[in-house]
Amino acid sequence: MLTVTSVNVNGLRAAAKKGCVEWLAATAADVICLQEVRAEPAQLPDTVREPEGWHTVHAPAAAKGRAGVSLYSRREPEAVRIGFGSAEFDAAGRYAEIDLPGITVGSLYLPSGEVGTERQAEKERFMAEFLPYLAGLRERAAAGGREVLVCGDWNIAHQEADLKNWRANRKNAGFLPEERAWLSRVYEEAGYADVVRELHPGVEGPYSWWSYRGRAFDNDSGWRIDLHVATRGLAERALKAEVERAASHDLRWSDHAPVTVTYDLAGA
Repeated sequence: MLTVTSVNVNGLRAAAKKGCVEWLAATAADVICLQEVRAEPAQLPDTVREPEGWHTVHAPAAAKGRAGVSLYSRREPEAVRIGFGSAEFDAAGRYAEIDLPGITVGSLYLPSGEVGTERQAEKERFMAEFLPYLAGLRERAAAGGREVLVCGDWNIAHQEADLKNWRANRKNAGFLPEERAWLSRVYEEAGYADVVRELHPGVEGPYSWWSYRGRAFDNDSGWRIDLHVATRGLAERALKAEVERAASHDLRWSDHAPVTVTYDLAGA
């Protein structure tokens, strides 16, 4: 079995002070993918930079205090790669991946975007480069008898069931028609699957992000944007998926909740 958790920590130093350290100590995950770390490794406390029993990979952004992704693995990776061969984004703290026996696991923080601004143009450039990389990654993995899992904050709600207030967000970043169509291409053209949706078909959510504003968390007015995107062979071996939603608003250590999936690799 391989249990993988993905969570946007919304600043790892802040999350560590709110309960992330205790969560990390208690998790049964074999691999953890973090996004929006927003810190250089040297700025992190030892308890989260290199916790005992974990092999860690940190890919901070060149722009201080922005983005940043990390991977934690109980097993030492066979290989580590930062970025995906992009001149613009490889130093932006947006993507890193590790090779484990039979599987490549990536941690992705796709730009959030904002309609009518350079942030949306940045998001579009990232998507344009990342889609062919995903297709090539799957092809290379298949040639070597491997599977691929890209976890992270994809910052796109694919279908109406993936966000509570979809009608009010049709012209907002994260639910734009062109963004949703791009994610469809990830599944239909690049050969990947939305693992959590396949395990929870025909239901609203399960959401993984709730705004800190208003009573979004209490009303479960959220978005499902933290995804496990896997090659078909791996997706078919997913056994269960869980959003580790906090018991109450005051117990949250991020505005996102960890998304955890257990895979049966026995037949891999």
